[in-house]
Order: sequence, then C-alpha cells, then structure tokens
Amino acid sequence: MSWLFVLFFAFSACDNDDDLLTDRNWQLTWSDDFDGPAGQLPDASNWVLETGRGPNGDGWGNAELQYYTDRPENVSLDGNGNLAITARRESYAGAPYTSARLKTQGRFEQAYGRFEARIKMPWGPGIWPAFWMLGASIETEPWPQCGEIDIMEYRGQEPNIIHGSVHGPGYSGGSPITKSYALPDGRFDTDFHVFALEWGEGFLNFYVDDVVYQQIREEEVGNIIYRESSTGDSRAEWVFDQPFFMLLNVAVGGNYVGFPAQETTFPQTMLVDYVRVYREAN
Repeated sequence: MSWLFVLFFAFSACDNDDDLLTDRNWQLTWSDDFDGPAGQLPDASNWVLETGRGPNGDGWGNAELQYYTDRPENVSLDGNGNLAITARRESYAGAPYTSARLKTQGRFEQAYGRFEARIKMPWGPGIWPAFWMLGASIETEPWPQCGEIDIMEYRGQEPNIIHGSVHGPGYSGGSPITKSYALPDGRFDTDFHVFALEWGEGFLNFYVDDVVYQQIREEEVGNIIYRESSTGDSRAEWVFDQPFFMLLNVAVGGNYVGFPAQETTFPQTMLVDYVRVYREAN
C-alpha cells in the first residue's frame, strides 16, 4: 500500500467572473421532481438503489455504521413532492442502523453543465447526508482516478455549515480540495436550500442558493505536488473532463462525522424536493 502526502497547493478566491455560468442560457437535460403517492419507491428509470455496507463490507471505506436498503422505510416519496431518505436505528443484517443510497449510474451521466438539488437536511451528531458525483469511468478507473465531486456534504452536528469538495489523484481521502459555507442566518435543517455545481471545461463552481462560495480551476489543481512511497513526487491530475453520475445518501457515523451522540434522535430524514441537470444551450 502506498502512502500519499500533499506538499503544496494554492487556490484563488472566488473572483473569476469569466467562468461564472449562472446567467447562461440553460437547457434542462434531466430532472426528477419526486411526484407520486407516499410510500412509493423513487423512479427506477432514474435511480439505482445501492444496498449493503459497501463492496468490501467495511462501511463504504469510511467506517460508516449503516446498512443501505431498498425498503420504503428508508427511501420513498413522501406524497408532498419530496424524496425522503431516512436513517433508522435498528438492527439489520448485522448493522445497528439502516438508511439509503441512490445513484444515476447507468441511467444518466453528463459532463459539464449545472447540477442542482433542493434539499432540507436532518440534524444530529453522526448524521452525514450528501449530494455528490462520481466519474462514470469508475468501473475501469478506480477511485480516486475516476474523480469525485461532493456538491454538498453536511455534518449533522454543524447545522449551519455545508462543505463542497473534489477528490482526484493527489487530492483525495483526507486531503481533498474543499471549502465550507456557513449560512448567514438560519440552519440547513429548518428549511430547504438549493445546492448547485456549475461545471465547465477546466473549472468547477460551487453554490448555495445561487451564492458562489468556491471556484476550482484546472491550472490550480496542477500546482499540487504530492508524494507516493512507490513513485516519489507527482503532479496532481485534473480528471473532471468526462461524464459523471449523481448520488444521494444519508450515512450514519464514519470517519467524517464520528459516532451518533446521545442527543441524536432517530429516525432522521433528508428531504429532496428535486434534482435537476442543465446543459448550456447552443
């Protein structure tokens, strides 16, 4: 097993207006508004429900505690136009919690454009919701070579803060390129908010409610020098030039958030009003 050490990186502030896409002419390419009767599973033509504790049974590589199921108790429409992903404290298949994880892999994948979801968070230490993306090449190029874009990650113990991150060769695991955004007023678990990524050739912009808080550029990623024990110094790679698929999940516990605390009540539900994807119109 090789080890990785990041030696240097530097990123500019969010001041590159040339790469802001918000005012572009967007064309909707994919959407799910989660309309339907309460208790119905999400549209199988849009989403794949992943089950289990990860390919190696190790909590999805993060020591997560939940078992993902495809039961309506963990993932279903709520009858009010939302998808409900619910984490529960219950013994199931050897795990102490259950929850759900959905992906569009094999259903919808796209490079470049605007990817957004309107979400209301759960709350509680040890609760870990996310709206994120993985490179469609993951079957032939394992993580992190395939790339990962975390449009929104949230620690349940920090109800007014979300994080946006990217992972790739030279900036992965515990050393991603990341930035947090704090709500100026209120909490993410008391109302819906729109989390978005605008992605163009050579750049990624992260938004909360149309406020850009992070811009990542290909040339800046190229400044990262990292060291692997097997190969020595290497330069980080930009891998965000291929189609990606989307994921939604609520994890419980794990390296990122720690164990649920005594004050964390269950069930905990993330509500998703919609997910929409756009491409810039010609």
